[in-house]
Amino acid sequence: MRLSPDEIVYWQYGFVTLNATIVFTWALMLVLVLGAALISRRLSHGPTRGRWQNVLEIVVLAIEQQIEEVGLTHPRRYLGFLATLFLFVAVAALGAIIPGFEPPTGSLSTTAALALCVFVAVMVFGVEERGVRDYLKSYAQPTAIMLPFNVISEVSRTLALAVRLFGNMMSGAMIVAILLTITPFFFPVVMAVLGLLTGMVQAYIFFILATVYIAAATRARAPESETAQTH
Repeated sequence: MRLSPDEIVYWQYGFVTLNATIVFTWALMLVLVLGAALISRRLSHGPTRGRWQNVLEIVVLAIEQQIEEVGLTHPRRYLGFLATLFLFVAVAALGAIIPGFEPPTGSLSTTAALALCVFVAVMVFGVEERGVRDYLKSYAQPTAIMLPFNVISEVSRTLALAVRLFGNMMSGAMIVAILLTITPFFFPVVMAVLGLLTGMVQAYIFFILATVYIAAATRARAPESETAQTH
């Protein structure tokens, strides 16, 4: 039984390895790019709109609403990054029903890369919103003693984000594989459906956690601006 798509090697030369994680990650990114290009190539600004444009607008508006409800006042600024994270994980889960497809989120290297993207994005958006000095100062609040603890917190939550997504995605695939060897008809179908549901839930959780982390990194300046307005 394979624990990870990393174990499927298509080509290897020395230390350079082309495994299923790399192949399906790039395939998934290509599908997302081509899908976005096809859906958005004929956007209409009039009252008559196509079916795919309506679907696109529903998805975008729903994601924007979620971002705003978490606490980010300008959701369009973060939409590209956060929506891409959500769609990547969600489409990877949906692709699990395709024979021969190995979801790249079943690899710890993929989930670690996604978590690292969130880690970097939190710093980038935090510095962009608050400035380098104020953002770095937040690590030493309320006192300088908290500096190492805040740094450890940043690193540990990134690791937790990666391991949580990896564990949940891999466990669903393993359950389906075990049931397929025991009862090759009914139960694997049911578990595949539950796996899709689990994948969508994990995509949503990953998206919400990333939004919460960015909101926390960009929130500190709001009270200052409100104080300035009162004076």
